[in-house]
Amino acid sequence: MTDRLKELSDAGVSIWLDDLSRERINSGNLAELAQSSSVVGVTTNPTIFASALAKGEQYDDQVRELAALDSSTADAIKAITTDDVRNACDIFLPVYNATGGADGRVSIEVEPGLAMDTAGTTAEAADLWKIVDRPNALIKIPATKPGLPAITSTIAEGISVNVTLIFALERYRGVIDAYLSGLEQAAANGHDLSQIHSVASFFVSRVDSEIDKRLDAVGSPEAAALKGKAAIANARLAYALYEEEFSSERFAALKAKGANRQRPLWASTGVKDPAYRDTMYVTDLVVANTVNTMPEKTMHAFADHGEVKGDQVSGTEADAQQVLDSLEAVGISYDDVVDVLEREGVEKFDASWDELVETVRTALDEAKQGKARPGSGADPVKSTDV
Repeated sequence: MTDRLKELSDAGVSIWLDDLSRERINSGNLAELAQSSSVVGVTTNPTIFASALAKGEQYDDQVRELAALDSSTADAIKAITTDDVRNACDIFLPVYNATGGADGRVSIEVEPGLAMDTAGTTAEAADLWKIVDRPNALIKIPATKPGLPAITSTIAEGISVNVTLIFALERYRGVIDAYLSGLEQAAANGHDLSQIHSVASFFVSRVDSEIDKRLDAVGSPEAAALKGKAAIANARLAYALYEEEFSSERFAALKAKGANRQRPLWASTGVKDPAYRDTMYVTDLVVANTVNTMPEKTMHAFADHGEVKGDQVSGTEADAQQVLDSLEAVGISYDDVVDVLEREGVEKFDASWDELVETVRTALDEAKQGKARPGSGADPVKSTDV
């Protein structure tokens, strides 16, 4: 079952699981995935934590303790989620050490409500980094326009960052600039650049979902022929941009001081249209020096029948650009699509955060009243990506 995952790993793709729960940690499931399934990292988001907390009895003792301390809902959320991330970091510390800090990473996201607040995001990132207190944590910051200076400020303080919610190529260019600016400031601040790592999470499946819907509305044969092609093309162009920017003289100067490249991470790689191959966003994006963060369902599908056909990205820039040009030709505005996806992405995480707040508030109230919390004993939850 794990041979295909090992083959994927050997091709230079780091496999990160897009899910985390205390059940996974305490049952040994997460450690088993690390040992036998080539899983070398974990990503989380508000949706994942909301689902885990709603269904997992593993949190009950801590909720009772927090209730006894009369903790606020916000403080309880931070305590619960950072505990999970810290414990997952400990599980992956050997991977972190073995890979020089590139892998063995566990991500935790700043509160989505801060996505348009540069100062708030910067402060929250520093707070999460301090509380988790593990070198292999990654603080997730969304790639909104106000998020870019927060990325720079956070990197400048020597904090490793997972930049999330990237859809647009031009925004990705801004993300890379924010990272490089942060490294330049970090060097000026006396930080060891070799200890700072970052990934740029480029979202995949949602691009096809939005564009395919618009292609169906166009209804022409030319439009139909483009279905299911946009997301892969967008990601391949992102990789070309990555290669360009990290071959620059600007990065070379930073590399001489020990800086690491900011690897592309393919996120939202679970296929949403059942008409498509369930492993297409893995197989078709195989290229060295990347991360693919997968929902468990996608990971198991790849382990069962996924294919590694070699590098599927390098040298595809012209063909990928032709896909985007063809979309414009049939009336699909790339700029409008990526603007909609970013806005919806923030809204979805906001909604999940609200669900998380309500779940924890209810649990605290019930604990104070001595009530048992319903929904205990669930299996590890499936990831819900944007």
